Amino acid sequence: MSASLLRRGLELLEAPGQGKAPPGLRQERAGPRAAGAARRRKAAAEPRRNKATVKGRVVKSAIEEYHKKKAVNHLSENLQYMLKRQLVANKAITEQVLVQNRGRKSKDQPPKKVAKKKPQGTVFTEEDFRKFEREYFGRP
Repeated sequence: MSASLLRRGLELLEAPGQGKAPPGLRQERAGPRAAGAARRRKAAAEPRRNKATVKGRVVKSAIEEYHKKKAVNHLSENLQYMLKRQLVANKAITEQVLVQNRGRKSKDQPPKKVAKKKPQGTVFTEEDFRKFEREYFGRP
């Protein structure tokens, strides 16, 4: 049992004429425990400051924080800036930048360029075909 419960129990059992002594006549306890208890009582009476907060901190509105961190679309501004510029980058430089930013995985590699086959020229000339036609079909 705690001391306060025992004290309350004893107060209930006291005779009705024998109450507590007036506050001025009370005897103060002596010793380190009494001083600690007095400090605790004094601290409990005063309103406490929340020690978890930083001194001078201002509570911010959640709506303001949301608007501050909300993504902003800069597309129109960027398009205006790009369209004002007339400089066209060198193709070799752009290719080099693309190669540097490309990943090493096979899915990041561009498809291999297939060289187009040039139609092979015939060995025979038009005159050779006419000559063959005359010989084979008998036409002049």
